[in-house]
Amino acid sequence: MRVLTVAMAMLSVAAVGLGCGSSPSDGGEEGEGTSSGGTSGEGGSLDIGGAAGPGSSGAGSGSPTGGDGTCATQTAAASLQPVYLAFAFDVSGSMGKGDKDWHDKSLKWDPVVAATKQFFADAGAEGLTASLTFFPAQDDKCETGIYTTPDVPLTPLPSPAFGAALDQIEPMTSSDWRGGTPTAWVMRGTSAFIGAQRQQNPGKYAIVLVTDGYPQGCDEASDTIDAVVADAQAALAANILTYVIGVENPPIPGAPDTLDDLHKIAAAGGTESAVLIDTGDPSQTTAAFKAAVERIRSAAVSCTMAIPLSPDGSSFDKEKVRVVYTDGSNATTELVYDQSCATEDAWRYDEPASPTQIVLCVDTCTTVQADVAAELSVDFTCESVIEVPL
Repeated sequence: MRVLTVAMAMLSVAAVGLGCGSSPSDGGEEGEGTSSGGTSGEGGSLDIGGAAGPGSSGAGSGSPTGGDGTCATQTAAASLQPVYLAFAFDVSGSMGKGDKDWHDKSLKWDPVVAATKQFFADAGAEGLTASLTFFPAQDDKCETGIYTTPDVPLTPLPSPAFGAALDQIEPMTSSDWRGGTPTAWVMRGTSAFIGAQRQQNPGKYAIVLVTDGYPQGCDEASDTIDAVVADAQAALAANILTYVIGVENPPIPGAPDTLDDLHKIAAAGGTESAVLIDTGDPSQTTAAFKAAVERIRSAAVSCTMAIPLSPDGSSFDKEKVRVVYTDGSNATTELVYDQSCATEDAWRYDEPASPTQIVLCVDTCTTVQADVAAELSVDFTCESVIEVPL
């Protein structure tokens, strides 16, 4: 597993992997979907990190030692689980064909694409890996298989490949726009793509659906909101979250509401609600879309870290652990162990009786996520420095 550098909301992590999230019970994959608020004593949901490390569980008798045989505190490194975002991007005519007043390219397509390009090229996206699939496909748009191969394969960010693909796909005339919104097929194809990729590249995966309307254009019985909701639920059961960014029609008389039901898809996909982007003012649309992607990026940070092995190979003792936070100004704070998360600047173990992971409490997680240059370290001490309840 490679160590990732995460900037902006994703943090720069030197020693451990972070993020708001309840600790997964299987060492890095959350089981049932968790909604954004979390539970008492846990970080917020959307945990996309924190694979269990090789550290042994339970108390041990060994102590780190220096070269002369005396005990010395040891600092261990841990790896941040990689994050993969599979973007599915709507290129249907309603995004800008101009056949209706509210299908205005300058008000919908142009500002949304500008913000999308900026995200993929932004240095703040470092640490993420993304793919990009355009829909509907030109041919066989209502077949799952057509969406199992993205237009841009999984690529570490930042990368110019996404902007180039968006430039290449941009419709230049009204006849270049594609018809239909085969969302159900896109979801199934993207989920299948993720399933195949996960075999080669373990990590946390999420679908990011960018669309301006409801499913339509294929078999009406199988390309519906209910069908897509079922697809999102199936993806969540496979530990794949689904985010939805809905692009509103401009505030023009007669423009229909085509987005409200998208909230059902996001809720079924474990991300509470869709983010709806207003159009009509291109600069505001660009800013709103960027903010929506930033929300996804920050949610992809994990405040759960695996307990690593001690550098000298000594046995793990759960009461001889210290977690230290270094902020962007190089000031250090020793975080407080509190299994109930009732204390400020606190952390806890996933399972105090036999811990495998360290979890930052909600307030701590929020503070660390907001610090661009944040670093955490896990120290193994010579004497007991915390008391873990039985």
